[in-house]
This record gives sequence, C-alpha cells and structure tokens, in this order.
Amino acid sequence: MLKNFQALREQVGTAAPKTVAVACAHDAHTLEAVFRAAEEGILRYILVGRKDDILRIGKELGHSIPENAILHTETDAEAAETAVTLIREGKADFLQKGLMQTSTILKAVVNKETGIGLGRPMSHTALLEIPGYHKLLGVADGGMIPAPDLEAKRAILHNAVELFRRLGYERPMVSAVCAAETVSPKIIETVDAAALKEAAQTGTFGSCYVEGPISLDLALDKSSAEIKGYKSPVCGETDILLVPTMAAGNMMVKSLLTFAGAKMVGVVTGARRPIALNSRSASFEEKYNSLLACALAGGQ
Repeated sequence: MLKNFQALREQVGTAAPKTVAVACAHDAHTLEAVFRAAEEGILRYILVGRKDDILRIGKELGHSIPENAILHTETDAEAAETAVTLIREGKADFLQKGLMQTSTILKAVVNKETGIGLGRPMSHTALLEIPGYHKLLGVADGGMIPAPDLEAKRAILHNAVELFRRLGYERPMVSAVCAAETVSPKIIETVDAAALKEAAQTGTFGSCYVEGPISLDLALDKSSAEIKGYKSPVCGETDILLVPTMAAGNMMVKSLLTFAGAKMVGVVTGARRPIALNSRSASFEEKYNSLLACALAGGQ
C-alpha cells in the first residue's frame, strides 16, 4: 500500500533507473520534473522536440543537457512518432507527454504499423493523494473513454489493476461505484458493476477484489458501510474507483483537486509501456510525480 506520493518516491528510489522518452520536451515544467528525477538517480532521459528550445530552457533551469540526449524534431507529430519508436525499439521504458496535444501522442501510440498498442483499449488512471484518506486512490477512467460499455469497462479495470500491481499491490481493492449499491435493470452501470464483480470472482482480472455495485460513501468510509449494514472488504479500503463514465470520473477528480486539496498524477495504460499523461498546464509537482509512477510501473 502506498500512503502518499512520498511513499511512491521512496519505493521507486530503490529500483534501477529507467529511461523516459519525452515527446515535445521543449516545456519548462516538464524539463524541470525530468531533471529533478534524473538528479535523484530515478531515471535517464531522451528528449525529443525542438533542440534549440530544449537547450535554452535547460540553460535557464541551470541544467547542462548532453547533446546525445536530444533528438531534434520539427513538428509535434514527428516528436510523438520518434518517442514511440524509442519505446518500440527498447531504448526507453516509458513515455512522457510534453508540450503537445494528447491526441497527437495517442495517435502515434495506437498506429497499427508503428505504434505500441496491445490490441485492447487504453485508459487513463488518476492517482490521487487526498487529505483525509489513508492511502493513494486510483480513479479510472476519467480521461479517455467517454461512455464505456461492459467490454470497455473490462479493459479499464484490467488496465487499472495491472498498474496497481506494477506499483507493488498484491491484490488491489476495486469498487465499481454507482449511485446505489443494489442492481437495477433500469440503471445500466449497476448491471455492469455486478457483471464485473462476477468476472473478477472467476479470475478474469487476476489477483484483485472487485465490489459492485457500491456507492461512493460505502467504498471509502467504513463507518458508513457499518451503518447501512453493507459488508465487503473494500469498504474504507478501496484502492481503485471504477467510475461509470468519463464525465463522472473527470468531475470527481477535479472536485477533489479543487475543494479537498488533493494532488494527482495521470497515467495511461493498455499500451506496451505506461504513458505519463498530464495537462500541458500541469504543475512541476504533478509532472514529477507522474514520472515516479511510470518509472516504477514501466520497469516491471
């Protein structure tokens, strides 16, 4: 169990350094995060993008970048394709999105001929450090698949559980959250949640425990579950919230960031290697923590 991002940093610090391929690395917050992780011995880097801008920003940050650590590209699409090629050729362990549109890097990742897809849907997992909750909490998928059907939810669940196992969890606790904890044919997410629980019981997702349908309060607060008489090992111990739609996950995460003082990292899984995926406006800290998560997950 990882209590917070500091625990994540301590755990990744015990592993061998990994190599990150940074697509469109000409961005100050991205480079600041990469340089800090490199200085701490957590990773090595290959910077892909506009060479002159990368060197200029590196100089402004007081960091001398080896010439052979930069691959010059003219366009965002070329940077994405080059970074993905580094993964495919085994020269890097994971990707970091720099100053570029998410759609551009994902297009390169899923390219059937030159990409690094695995033939299943990729999905986004937010890792949150929330004041008042005793460990990191995953939310999937609040960033990639807008209205997942049952098969897409299977892929989202598989990807999130795989990520947590790579982070060191032996048996992640998953709550398929809905507006209620009873199955209703009129509320499709409750039907899907029950199906996912049944699939987990037959070993479909490997070592994990899936509960559903379950309401958010029962998933995160053991006392609420006791009051309602709801018994499950996930109550108050949930590691991953599987949300019914992208909108639900997106609003949940942004509410926690805005009103609860949460901190977040974003990771895309379902490709050969994880992708550190943050908003272009994300802070240095968010990008740094995303690098830590991917460095740990990418080396398994």
